[in-house]
Amino acid sequence: MAVNSTSMLYLLSCFSSFIIFMLSFSHVQSHTLKYCDKNANYVVKVSGVEILPNPVVRGEPFTFKIAAFTGEPIQSGDLIYEISYAGFEAPPATFLHDLCEESSCPVPVGHFLLTHTELLPTYTPPGTYNVKLTFKNQNDKQLSCIIFPFKIGAGSSVSAI
Repeated sequence: MAVNSTSMLYLLSCFSSFIIFMLSFSHVQSHTLKYCDKNANYVVKVSGVEILPNPVVRGEPFTFKIAAFTGEPIQSGDLIYEISYAGFEAPPATFLHDLCEESSCPVPVGHFLLTHTELLPTYTPPGTYNVKLTFKNQNDKQLSCIIFPFKIGAGSSVSAI
């Protein structure tokens, strides 16, 4: 019986290590996720961003899943996504979304998940893009601001006719 419980413990340990390893590669690495102001004491702390699929495919929907923690409840608010092509000096494309469309509102104190799905046009240039995401509450108070990269692949699911 001791052999079986030791084997089970070893199996659980290996499985846990594998899950942690896989999660570390499916999220934007912590060194690529940056706060807009590293000295700010944001109410919302972001622990990771998952991008599915990665790289993003033109002409197909993709999803940002943003794991975060809030130290105070949030009744409602806005998410401002500013997307720019890395390395190009041009105004970013800006998208405003209601927080309650991407998470359950009110957001209680603790961990929560934002989920945002978007569809890129097939003519979107491939390459690396940067996303600046600003969280604001219902009183327009900034709760957090992060910057992270994502890639759009050269392939497309839409074939030319």
